[in-house]
Amino acid sequence: MPKLITWNIQSARSPDGSADLGHVVGTLDRFSEFDVLCLQEVACGFQARDGTRIEDQFAGLAARLPGYSASWATPLDTLALDGARCRLGTVVFSRYPVLQVLRHSLPWPADPGVMSMPRGALELTLGTPSGLLRVVSVHLEYFSALQRSAQVDRLRELHREAVMHAHTPRPGPADRSAFAAVPRAAPAVLMGDFNMLPDSLEYARLLAPFTDGTPALRDAWHLAHPGRPHAPTVGLHDAAPDAGPPFAFDFAFVSTDLAGRVLRLQVDGAAAGSDHQPLLLELG
Repeated sequence: MPKLITWNIQSARSPDGSADLGHVVGTLDRFSEFDVLCLQEVACGFQARDGTRIEDQFAGLAARLPGYSASWATPLDTLALDGARCRLGTVVFSRYPVLQVLRHSLPWPADPGVMSMPRGALELTLGTPSGLLRVVSVHLEYFSALQRSAQVDRLRELHREAVMHAHTPRPGPADRSAFAAVPRAAPAVLMGDFNMLPDSLEYARLLAPFTDGTPALRDAWHLAHPGRPHAPTVGLHDAAPDAGPPFAFDFAFVSTDLAGRVLRLQVDGAAAGSDHQPLLLELG
């Protein structure tokens, strides 16, 4: 039974404001074992909230999670004034064989007067005991609704494309050449920080049916908890007086062909530091 966790770690933010990878790993150890881990806002070179420089968290997490293969993507990669490279992105750790990794840049249309940053989606095709599985770690734009909407449309295009690849024979040698016919899985899990509310237009658009027979995406929360509102994933431990009530920004979506395999979706409400909470998805 595959167990998948997603968590926006906010550069390994700890309750005291430092960047602490040990806190991240300790939180995960307390929460649940996992076969696949999708982390967003993994960083290198930026400044933590306590003013210290953030270490290379991509390498640091890989060293702390032996037994997992690590794949990462850094949509944000800039040069600081002091000459250091600053990177922000996502990492997926897997116990299963990683057959293919695709790094997708998501749309970033100009939106005058609105802060934003480049965004991406990291796609892995995994060889699990129950068959091929496509896992996509996602982090969409927060401030710009224009960009977030375009990014949702692109995620739908990528899902349609992957399903077509999965069902279309592709010629290629069975070796290590660049043209080797590596499979791309049709069954899919999209997990991450989508920066959208469950009643938003972007949420409805992502789950809208396809007109060409592509299996639609389903919200695993509603499959595991029919009739119940989403458990909040943001703001549970935010001490700001004007923060408002907690809400859900983090989701696990599955393609319709996986809907019957959703056994559990759980939010870790105890995790502190990052203002996002980890989610655990368990498939049968």
